[in-house]
Amino acid sequence: MMYVMAAVMEGPLADLSSWQPSECSIAKALDIVGTRSAVLILREAYYGTRRFDGFAARIGVTDAAAAAQLRKLTAAGLLEKRPYQEEGKRTRHEYVLTEMGRGLLPAVLALMQWGDDYLQPGPAPLQLVEAGTGTPVRVEIRSAAGKEIALEELGVRVNRDWVATRT
Repeated sequence: MMYVMAAVMEGPLADLSSWQPSECSIAKALDIVGTRSAVLILREAYYGTRRFDGFAARIGVTDAAAAAQLRKLTAAGLLEKRPYQEEGKRTRHEYVLTEMGRGLLPAVLALMQWGDDYLQPGPAPLQLVEAGTGTPVRVEIRSAAGKEIALEELGVRVNRDWVATRT
């Protein structure tokens, strides 16, 4: 079955050939988290990993690759580097999610949900639930009023507030 439905592009965006998405927030986000290792480091941070050795081992990359991604995510503001010292040992650093890093959680969980729905041959290996009740959790697109919005119901328009900052 082939779907042709798309978001409703409004105003000057309706003619896709007449505009260039030079300020695209998706592209800017991918500049920071557009690699497999970056997303997997965030996954591990959401699961509670804080120390360098844990990140490198759990995502299966070299120490150099883990260090590079941790530096990038820290410089971008998604993780904060904090010193800690175990008794009798030298000071080391752990990596803690910032508000900005926590804000990316719905996008990472949406990737997980998509992988569960379309890439797993059977039941998903993990289940997202509300910790206190065990109620299943899903990532959805909803209006501010709470209505679930399908792709063909989603409007995309130029933000007037953004335009005002450009004049």
